[in-house]
Amino acid sequence: MSTIFRIPGQGLKFDTAKDVEVHAAKLQAMTNVTEVHLSGHTFGIEAAKAIGAALVGKKDLKVCNFSDMFTGRLKSEIPACLTALTEPLIPLAVHTLDLSDNAFGPAGAFPIVPFLSQTTSLHTLRLNNNGLGQGGQAVADALAAQAAAHKAAGRASPLRVFVAGRNRLENGSMPKLAAAFAAHGNVEHVQIPQNGIRPEGIAELVAGLKSCKGLKVLDVQDNTLTKAGAAAVAEALPSWPHLRKLHLGDCLLTAKGAAVLFKAMRAAKVGSIEELHLGFNEINAKGASLLGDWLRAFGGKVTLLELNGNCFEAESDEVERIKSILEGFGHEDALDELDEMEELSEDEADEDEADEDEEEADELTAKIESLKIKD
Repeated sequence: MSTIFRIPGQGLKFDTAKDVEVHAAKLQAMTNVTEVHLSGHTFGIEAAKAIGAALVGKKDLKVCNFSDMFTGRLKSEIPACLTALTEPLIPLAVHTLDLSDNAFGPAGAFPIVPFLSQTTSLHTLRLNNNGLGQGGQAVADALAAQAAAHKAAGRASPLRVFVAGRNRLENGSMPKLAAAFAAHGNVEHVQIPQNGIRPEGIAELVAGLKSCKGLKVLDVQDNTLTKAGAAAVAEALPSWPHLRKLHLGDCLLTAKGAAVLFKAMRAAKVGSIEELHLGFNEINAKGASLLGDWLRAFGGKVTLLELNGNCFEAESDEVERIKSILEGFGHEDALDELDEMEELSEDEADEDEADEDEEEADELTAKIESLKIKD
């Protein structure tokens, strides 16, 4: 049975230990607390230290929701607050840590390094909208150290979920994050939308994730793939036989990238996907046709397909075919509303017809067909 601690109300301001005294005492008295939720209030250094002291020794604690708790605070205050709140967690069996929506910037990464590198129980890490920037590399290094400690102790890593959207991670953090994911090996859910990641960074990321055979969710929405990034994802597909959700929305997939990806999905016999997000990617009618080929052969589990904002007619033969295929699977409501479709420029249309691109896509497809998906 869960025993949850939370502070009633919303937007309360706690500057000193005295301000939070009643709440800290209540937490201290809860010997079997399993969840602590501090989200929605704002804590100064002394108040955070008081709460941190009350967390010491909470052996049943599993979930720490420390999101959105520094509104109006100076960035110089936040590192000390993070240290006070996370260091007591190191010896505990914490399963989930959520620090989302705290604008602590790169400096906020370093105070959480001791916890991230030493915890033995972390399953879910949520760092959404923190402005980490280059601090993402410190987080990745800490996760890699954690993986090394698991290996040295002869235990499997428990890390399964990593969320770090809207953090300006860019390409610079990808090699270390990829290495950390590969070292853990059991990651199932990676969500890093809106990070300014370019094709080279996407390639680094998915190369590391190839080691995570149980990957179920990959969300790189609103980064940049182009054909190069699409090819990297395509080549990694055989490594993820349990992939359920692939979110590539608003990733500048392009018509060429779409052709590479959809051919690869068919070649790799990708049949596990339930949600496929492809909106606003410059996919043309030819790409829609190739998507239909994969969908007909292996898309029986698809219950959500996003194609809005691409470059083919909403009433085209390709769309009608996709609708018919989905209906045949009993998923007639899977396709999203196609009310913001765009048109390809003549240059883009001409480029998509280039023979060399066809040959390149076919070569990658042949390579993928030679790989066997391992369950």
